[in-house]
Amino acid sequence: MNKKTPVKAQSKGLHPRNPHRDRYDFPALIKSCPALAPFVAENAYGDLSVNFSDPQAVKTLNRALLSHFYQVDFWDIPEGYLCPPIPGRADYIHYIADLLADSNGGAIPRGKHIRGLDVGTGANCVYPIVGRSVYGWRFVAADIDSVSVKTAKFIADSNPVLSGQIQCRLQKNPDHIFTGMINDDDVFDFTLCNPPFHASLEEAEAGSQRKVKNLAANAKKKEMQAFGKPENMRAKGKPADFQSMRGKANSKAVLNFGGQKAELWCPGGEAAFIQRMITQSREKAGQCFWFTTLVSKKENLKGIYQQLQKAGAVEVKTIDMAQGQKLTRFVAWTFLSAEDQAVWREARWAR
Repeated sequence: MNKKTPVKAQSKGLHPRNPHRDRYDFPALIKSCPALAPFVAENAYGDLSVNFSDPQAVKTLNRALLSHFYQVDFWDIPEGYLCPPIPGRADYIHYIADLLADSNGGAIPRGKHIRGLDVGTGANCVYPIVGRSVYGWRFVAADIDSVSVKTAKFIADSNPVLSGQIQCRLQKNPDHIFTGMINDDDVFDFTLCNPPFHASLEEAEAGSQRKVKNLAANAKKKEMQAFGKPENMRAKGKPADFQSMRGKANSKAVLNFGGQKAELWCPGGEAAFIQRMITQSREKAGQCFWFTTLVSKKENLKGIYQQLQKAGAVEVKTIDMAQGQKLTRFVAWTFLSAEDQAVWREARWAR
């Protein structure tokens, strides 16, 4: 089992194929989604931006990105459900494509015969949207929350680019991850997962509060760097809505950093969730080429590697990803021998 050689991100930024590497082109996004226009204004630097502490602005920006880049014209989520950043979600998909290519002589397997399982898809269904739109893959989108499953299904059924290509499944047992979701006749080329990060509701709420405070602090810092005192900013005619951004970062820390229990926390947090995932993946060893999961906390890697060795994983890879100053990673493992992998490639990818 190889756990010593992580695959490093190619640059200190988003994946080279990620269309979100450059600054947002707000005029183009508004053209794709006119509803974004009221949320766009000049920031302290004179650049067009949105107020990222405004939940409606963040959700409408997501809607514009999905329309402009992925031909998804209908997308919405219920209030209080996780509204994820599209660029980072897209990165995971592109690095999974690289992972498959590394096992396929450098060629990315594309098309609807390639099938992925999104564990905990959420109401937003973003991973299947990006994977289907960019690479033509089919997905099973699984979640334990019935509202998330219904919303994801409605999104998939309402957009021609997705229709018939994303099957949504409700996991009825919160202790199960792959059990009940990978049926006896299922075959998947990969799984992906953004596991619950926190171990309790209190921990999740504290994390959301920190994010909101950081947004407000960063906004104030940028204003001061650009203009000095607030009266200088007013004198230069900067919009009032951006001057009041800090006040809108309310203490409830909901919506744009929202999420239901299953999206944000579970008993034991990320480490316990991934351990269950590894144990259950062993039971489905021959039905999936690569199992993968995001790992937010670097300190959890040691225990994950030990669990994978105990489970008998044949090959393990750690893929680092960089989003500006933020570093994250996902771990991938397979139980297929070199001979089994060759048979898999011939049967499923050589088309």
